[in-house]
Amino acid sequence: MLKKRRKSNLSVLMVTSEAVPFAKSGGLADAVSALAQELDRSGHDVRILMPRYQGIRRDSLYRYPTPFSVRVGQEIYTTAVYEGRLGDSSVVVYFVDHEELYAREGIYGTSAGGYPDNLRRFSLLSHAAFAIGAFIGWEPEVLHAHDWPTAIVPVIAQRRAAIGAAKPATVLTIHNVGYQGTFPVGELPHSGLSWIDLSESQLLHYDSLNLLKAGIVNADMVTTVSPQYATEIRTPRRGFSLDKVLAARKENLVGILNGVDYDVWNPEKDPYLDAKYTPETVALKDRAKHTVQSELGLPITNEMPLIGMVSRLVDQKGFEELASPGFGALPDILESGETQVAILGSGEERYEYYLRTLAHRYRNLSVVIGFDERLAHLIEAASDFFLMPSRYEPCGLNQLYSLRYGTLPIVTKCGGFVDTVEPASARGGTGFFIEEACPSAISEAALAAVGMWHSEHGRIDTMRRAAMKLRFGWEKAAPSYVSVYERALAAVRS
Repeated sequence: MLKKRRKSNLSVLMVTSEAVPFAKSGGLADAVSALAQELDRSGHDVRILMPRYQGIRRDSLYRYPTPFSVRVGQEIYTTAVYEGRLGDSSVVVYFVDHEELYAREGIYGTSAGGYPDNLRRFSLLSHAAFAIGAFIGWEPEVLHAHDWPTAIVPVIAQRRAAIGAAKPATVLTIHNVGYQGTFPVGELPHSGLSWIDLSESQLLHYDSLNLLKAGIVNADMVTTVSPQYATEIRTPRRGFSLDKVLAARKENLVGILNGVDYDVWNPEKDPYLDAKYTPETVALKDRAKHTVQSELGLPITNEMPLIGMVSRLVDQKGFEELASPGFGALPDILESGETQVAILGSGEERYEYYLRTLAHRYRNLSVVIGFDERLAHLIEAASDFFLMPSRYEPCGLNQLYSLRYGTLPIVTKCGGFVDTVEPASARGGTGFFIEEACPSAISEAALAAVGMWHSEHGRIDTMRRAAMKLRFGWEKAAPSYVSVYERALAAVRS
């Protein structure tokens, strides 16, 4: 068994469906692990609880010798607990091992859709958060749940307190309000909650169970991943039908901007770059551009800018507006003849197909379907601009990477983009805003940036250097989470 060094500050258990390097489907995994490690460096006793999926090898983990029993309503699950470390930190990760529910390739499902027993799978994890303390001999002061898979943790805490059990403080972080964990009402018993809880915990939402809604209502504190997003999700346009619920909790809703791991995203020491560069040597970006142009079959030239994209090819990221046949903005951008575009990503088959079709038609477009870490770094470094025409964006990470690499973001005016990008103006700026996620506005913003590159290259260089000097590290975010934990604890103790 790994020994956790004693800390003097807060004790926090993060309950999550993802954490890098163990399991990842998106930014949630990066955020959980980075925040845990930063809090650990600050002296807090932070641990993580998550499932042991099929891809997480047992042979590198410690197994507790006794079975771990978890009651979920009328059912008792007999599981095993494994223990590991998060990188070279002292953050301990506990893995709930249940073959039937977790030994699968996917986290939430397959390309055909979500697993039909997801309510059972993540309810077991959520109830395990209350049983693990007695099992390992450590009781956290704060349970920090992340997104819909663990959103019933605050509900369970409230129901347990109602029958006299000790109540830890609960915090729920919403990484994306568009994913809410909705299930048929008839599946309620799989959650371990009773029919009385259905009304008292406000689990019901438009004739379905809604785990995220119940978590918002019952958590002591709610956070989301940027200040602007915390405001937007309280409106009908961005709240995905939970705007009124979130507005009712506005005094306990805090937006905290995600951070970036600058050990990984740093052009001054990026191992994928042949020529590292600083704000003072940003002209060396051209070497990365030539590498990308050569590898992706684009004409090798310094006479036009390169627009990069590394993205999931889905509606949320603006691909309906960018790349729908006869409708999208991308052909307009390409037909200007004044820029090149490089896209790396995967997602919906219709967007993959149409992007490939466009790449055959336009010599100044290259598309790579899939994901490649090296190429992602190269595109960030090589590009003059980074296009993110998202319909909504809770925080966004690629614009933060782009800023560090002197690659000016072209982003929709929403969410974390507003908190991190300063629009180009006479005073300077670090990027360009798309006023609305529609084809005409996307084309207008992209071509305005391209036009500035051609006519005011010195201004572009000034913006690049300013962007590269910005920092959005987790050392800024962590104290805000500590403040949220302390508010949650104060609410429990009052």
